[in-house]
Amino acid sequence: MSRIGKKPVAIPAGVQASINGGIIEVKGPKGTLSMPLADDISYAIEANEIRVNPANETKRARAFWGMQRTLVSNLVVGVSDGFTKVLEITGVGYRANVQGKMLKLQLGYSHDVNYEIPEGITIKTPDQTTVEISGSDRQKVGQVAAEIRRWRKPEPYKGKGIKYRGEFIFRKEGKKK
Repeated sequence: MSRIGKKPVAIPAGVQASINGGIIEVKGPKGTLSMPLADDISYAIEANEIRVNPANETKRARAFWGMQRTLVSNLVVGVSDGFTKVLEITGVGYRANVQGKMLKLQLGYSHDVNYEIPEGITIKTPDQTTVEISGSDRQKVGQVAAEIRRWRKPEPYKGKGIKYRGEFIFRKEGKKK
């Protein structure tokens, strides 16, 4: 039995959910998100909540149960509150700023890195060393953060690079003299 799957997903005020032709669609103040339904899982929209249950007693249905409930929950949270990831840039001369639909990163290369901001994602730079990525789709926000971080991963000697807020970088000692 899935502990996560047993809990129904609450639908907050201002959010509507519907199931049409194998797709669940959730509409809210931050937009509309949809997801295809899994065959082994049954979905039911009842008064202000969505219930996710296995459709049969197969191992695959039990395995998908908790994950599908979490994906439905991510749709509801995304259209009501949205998701945010914050990146911190550490290093002398490393900085970022947004210019229109482009994020300009100066990361110690001989050229600036230009990252085109995808549709549905908002990027803000409150200061030169902080990048805030927000949007309604959790997977897309995480993917954009990972793509930006990939340009200069934090290194363990001086700690320079791009890291997630709250991420701990285990520092190495280096050579002894």
